Amino acid sequence: MSVKGPRMRTRLGKYELGKTLGEGTFAKVKFAKNMETGQCVAIKIVHREQVLRNKMIEHIKREISTMKLIKHPNVTQMFEVMASKTKIYIVLEFVDGGELFDEIAKNGRLKEDEARRYFQQLINAVDYCHSRGVYHRDLKPENLLLDSYGVLKISDFGLSTFEQQVREDGLLHTACGTPNYVAPEAFTSDLMKTSYCITVLNNKGYDGTSADIWSCGVILFVLMAGYLPFDEPSLIALYQKICKAEFSCPGWFSSGAKKMIQRILDPNPVTRTTIPEILENEWFKEGYKPAQFKVEEDVNLDDVDAVFGNSNEKLVTERKEKPVSMNAFELISSSNSFNLENLFEKQMGLVKRETRFTSQRPANEIMNKIEEAAKPLGFNVHKRDYKMKLQGDKHGRKGHLSVATEVFEMAPSVHMVELRKTGGDTLEFHKFYKTFSSGLQEIVWKSEETTEESR
Repeated sequence: MSVKGPRMRTRLGKYELGKTLGEGTFAKVKFAKNMETGQCVAIKIVHREQVLRNKMIEHIKREISTMKLIKHPNVTQMFEVMASKTKIYIVLEFVDGGELFDEIAKNGRLKEDEARRYFQQLINAVDYCHSRGVYHRDLKPENLLLDSYGVLKISDFGLSTFEQQVREDGLLHTACGTPNYVAPEAFTSDLMKTSYCITVLNNKGYDGTSADIWSCGVILFVLMAGYLPFDEPSLIALYQKICKAEFSCPGWFSSGAKKMIQRILDPNPVTRTTIPEILENEWFKEGYKPAQFKVEEDVNLDDVDAVFGNSNEKLVTERKEKPVSMNAFELISSSNSFNLENLFEKQMGLVKRETRFTSQRPANEIMNKIEEAAKPLGFNVHKRDYKMKLQGDKHGRKGHLSVATEVFEMAPSVHMVELRKTGGDTLEFHKFYKTFSSGLQEIVWKSEETTEESR
């Protein structure tokens, strides 16, 4: 069995698919490039079978149609939808500045003016989407992206409802958000011990508008404090604190910021502040710049109709093509970011979801070393060809931490190892990797330049 050589290119119509940006239970997101225009995009891939099994075709069609109509500078744009016989492909704007979560992890907390600027952009986007009947229901820093200019972009606004049901009364009856950011009306004690996807309190349903506003308040607190207002190891204890709104603002918050957060984090959705009230708040209005954009009235939905229709005429297929030749040694020597020392000692505060390193050791030795380093940390190892899945045995804040690894042959004596988080909490992944990386030092290739720097 040979080690993987350079990746084969995968074409999907006019797009060339690249690396995986993220994975979830129902979908995978890949980087892609429009080969006709050169534009970089992100493609969300959903399996048809899972959609059919959950009887969500009409709901997803409605959500996607609505999202195509939403073109706001603070929401990731949806360009088009395609489908094969087995998959649905949602083509989205690629946002290249990373997550807002990274800024918090790197800096601990943001200055009040900076936090307010992001909060203003967040409220702008949420207000616009609510006016069009679209709710997120899983707002958190990891769903807030930044472009290269530092402009906030909400990702998957409207797509997060794939796993949720909306009944004829217009209210939501499930909540699959991250518990720390979920509004109290979206909790119940029935399933708390077994699941983070929780049936709504007393089965009465809840209003997506006020629930999103609550999440915005938690986000504002996290931006300014550097930690969560509600954070308990037990889900029941967390629920109790959220329902009573038991939190306190740190001393460095201004009085205006404290009042703003206290009005948002009102456990009663009826008396909780509204977006119109937030927009008139004096603290909020300081330095406020309303979003400038042109509302497009004429949006073509033919691709949505084609994807969810019974016609086979516009189906696309993924096809493999020969990769473009590359000089592996130039790639490796041009970037010091390929060694673990640079990634984890010089950028300790920066949370990454994935990383790579190079090695001059044989592939089997690399695989064995990864397994040796992972098992003592409580990870089960599953190997197939030159891929490995590391599955943590402890239940963290967002389930079990899991990491995918793969070994590629860049040249006869040089391998590249790619590792990425596929499940669990990003911060827990970072903590795990600081320990894990120390067990890999002897297989990591360090160039002469890197060796000289470390002396």
